[in-house]
Amino acid sequence: MKPRISVITLCVDDLERAVRFYQDGLGLPTDGIIGEEFEYGAVAFFDLSAGLKLALWPRKSLAHDTGLKLAAPSATEFSIGHNVMSQLEVDEVMAQAESAGAVIVKPAQDTFWGGYAGYFQDLDGHLWEVVWNPALLPEESA
Repeated sequence: MKPRISVITLCVDDLERAVRFYQDGLGLPTDGIIGEEFEYGAVAFFDLSAGLKLALWPRKSLAHDTGLKLAAPSATEFSIGHNVMSQLEVDEVMAQAESAGAVIVKPAQDTFWGGYAGYFQDLDGHLWEVVWNPALLPEESA
């Protein structure tokens, strides 16, 4: 398998609420909800970095599409790492997320490996790590 991951899909309980959190609260760019004319098609895409997109899709739609039974979500299944340029930026993003309604799970602090990081959960409980890793700085985007 060649590494061609281009979309990360987070399933949500309330699509409109989740779009407001990511668009208005975190400032991620989107064209809004599309596909509402289809019973299980409503989705929102957000542009991230280097062609990567974040998709928000109702949990019931993924369950229907895959044929899997809708189950209770678990925040400890995975986390999304948002790598930033400085410790100050970690603090700024954490504050932005909290003001948008996120729950701070672990306040930003020095890490055992020499970085600085904190965790928050979005409105649907998805876990995000905001991290400054001096050995893995992100590329600046325009």
